[in-house]
Amino acid sequence: MWKPSIAYFSMEIAIDQALPTYAGGLGVLAGDTILSAADAEIPLVAVTLVHRRGYFHQTLDDSGWQTESPVHWSVESQLQEMPSRISLSIEGRPVTVRGWQRDVVGNSGFATPVYFLDTDLPENDVKDRALTSDLYGGDARHRLSQEAVLGIGGVRFLRSLG
Repeated sequence: MWKPSIAYFSMEIAIDQALPTYAGGLGVLAGDTILSAADAEIPLVAVTLVHRRGYFHQTLDDSGWQTESPVHWSVESQLQEMPSRISLSIEGRPVTVRGWQRDVVGNSGFATPVYFLDTDLPENDVKDRALTSDLYGGDARHRLSQEAVLGIGGVRFLRSLG
């Protein structure tokens, strides 16, 4: 059985336009890196956050003023839920994290799994359920909490998968 030996962590990853889990350059670079790994059959696994409300659509009015609106998408129809759950502590509160999977398939058919971490679970505090809702949303505490979910939660999630 294939076991990944490289874990790639990124706050945003662009692997499909139907998944609004990226804002631009960093996400596109991450997606290209993952696709290149799949094309080259490099044993890599990627971890990011699910961003249930996506990034945002932007429009310009007649005077050039930008307006943003959230993007809503169906996580359940785009990603496969993983049975594994992990927990970590954020500001003294236990936070449960689940993962969703989507494979990036290279030219030869080699698949690189991408795991999207999600805190929107009923057992979590309302504040913690929102941690994976928006890309780059909230204040510095919110952002640091997102990074804890990605980093600490991501390592724990991968360990739970073996």
